[in-house]
Amino acid sequence: MDDLIDTRRDWLLAEIRTRRGIWTAIRAEEALHRSPWPTSGRNTARKDLRALAASGALIAHDNEITRRRTYTARVLHLRSAA
Repeated sequence: MDDLIDTRRDWLLAEIRTRRGIWTAIRAEEALHRSPWPTSGRNTARKDLRALAASGALIAHDNEITRRRTYTARVLHLRSAA
């Protein structure tokens, strides 16, 4: 990733935006194993996903059937001035 990314959550957010798709704590944990913070576990990944959603960078999706939460990146739609 980029050398300017110095926090774990920023790194994870960049990874989520790059790889796209649905993210779970397990997927985030696996991504963090490839990061500069390879010892981060599932609980850390879960907290990071929750914090990124609280900041508005991710959207949390709750599945009432499986009782699991997944996340997707928030997509910004910019309007042209035309």
